[in-house]
Amino acid sequence: MTSETFTPAAGSVTMFTTSWCGYCRNLKSQMDRAGVLYTEVNIEEVDGTAELVAAVNGGNQTVPTLLFADGSSATNPSLAEVQARLG
Repeated sequence: MTSETFTPAAGSVTMFTTSWCGYCRNLKSQMDRAGVLYTEVNIEEVDGTAELVAAVNGGNQTVPTLLFADGSSATNPSLAEVQARLG
């Protein structure tokens, strides 16, 4: 599975999460309040995504990991960073 499979449309992000991640819940809540568009992908439920997240995080399955339309990623970013990268 490649990151291109999950590349979001311009103006939105793909957020890789787990069901138990407090940082994920916090960032999702902030993004919801700010109106940031995202697609959530649980790496425990979607085959190949844990490996994809590990590939962009030096072998670690660190969440939240966000994928942007330009193919770049950010690990546990702040809402301000997400908004700045979306323009």
